[in-house]
Amino acid sequence: MTSHRSTPDLPADLPDGWRADVPGREDVAGLHALRARHEVAARGAESAGPDAARAEVAGDGAATRTHLLVRDGAGAARGWATVHDRAAGRVLVAVVVDPDLDDALGDVIAAHLFAWAEGAGVAQARARGLERTQLDSGAFEADARHQRRLAAAGYEHVRTWWQMRRPVGEDDRGARPTGPGVLVRHLGRPEGGMPGEDDLVAVHDVLERAFVDHFNHHEETFEEFLVRLRQDPGHRWDHWWLAELVDGDGAEAVGVLIASASTDDAGRAVGSYVEYLGVTRSARGRGVARSLIDAVVTDAAERGRERVGLEVDADSPTGAADLYLSSGFTTSYATQSWHRYAGII
Repeated sequence: MTSHRSTPDLPADLPDGWRADVPGREDVAGLHALRARHEVAARGAESAGPDAARAEVAGDGAATRTHLLVRDGAGAARGWATVHDRAAGRVLVAVVVDPDLDDALGDVIAAHLFAWAEGAGVAQARARGLERTQLDSGAFEADARHQRRLAAAGYEHVRTWWQMRRPVGEDDRGARPTGPGVLVRHLGRPEGGMPGEDDLVAVHDVLERAFVDHFNHHEETFEEFLVRLRQDPGHRWDHWWLAELVDGDGAEAVGVLIASASTDDAGRAVGSYVEYLGVTRSARGRGVARSLIDAVVTDAAERGRERVGLEVDADSPTGAADLYLSSGFTTSYATQSWHRYAGII
C-alpha cells in the first residue's frame, strides 16, 4: 500500500473524496499522462516525454522542486503544481489542470494550485535569505483558458517565445566552414569522462557574459549551473560545444552551445534540442553563432536524428530569430512567459 502526505487545506467546493498530497515515484505515469492531455488540448501535441516527469518528481531534478498533486475520488491525477528554485530571485511555477474537467471545477483547482505555489515559492526564496522573488510561469499561446487562470492568479504576460524546429538529413552531414578565426570544439573530456574544470568554467563564464543583457537573466553560481544542466534527462556531455576566437597562438572562449537529446516514448534519441546558445557581446557579428548552429545540425544528422529544436525570444534584440530562419528553422508553435512577484512576510 502506498501512503501519501495529505494536504488538508483543499477548497471545500471540490467533489467529495478529492484530496491533495505530495506525489511520489509511483505517480510518474499518471503525472505524465495528465501533462500530455493538457499539452494535446492546448497545442495539439505532446511536448514533454515521460522521462521529464520522472526526473522532476523522483530523479535528479527533484531536489530543487516542490510538488502538489490534486487527486479525484479514485486517486487519479487531476491537477499538478511544481515550484522550481531556478535561481536566486526566480522561481519557476508550473500548473497543470486536467482539460477534461469542466471550466468551473478546473478554475477552482487552478486557483488552489497557484495559491499553494506562491507559498512554496516564498518558502524557497526565504531559504535563500531573500525579501522578494519572481514567480515565473507560462502558457501556450493558443491556450486562452490557462492564460485566463494565470491572470486570475495575478500573473502578467511579459514575453512570447517561438518554438522552432529544423529537419536534418543526409545533406547535413559533414563539417561546415566556420566564421573567420572561429574554432568550434567539444569540451575536453579526459578518458571520455566529465569535462575538465577549465572548460566547464569557461562555458559558465561565457554564458553569464552572453546573457547579461537578455530578458529575465538571473545569475547562477557555477555549482548551481552544473547541477541544473545535469538534472536534464537529455543531458549528454558530447552535446556541449565551445567556440573560440583564435589569434595566433591565443584562443579566447566567446561562444557556447549546449544541446540535449530529445527522446520518443521508447526512449530513442530522435532529435537534438538547443538548451543554450550564447555569444559574448564583443564577438557578435563574427559568425560564431552560425558556426555553433552548424555544429549541432551536423552532429544531429550524423547521429541519424530527425530534427534540431530550440526556443527563441520573439523580441530578442540580438537578431537571433533571423539567424535561425536563415539556417532553415521554422516556428512550430509559440509559448508565453507570465510573471508576478511575491514579497517575503
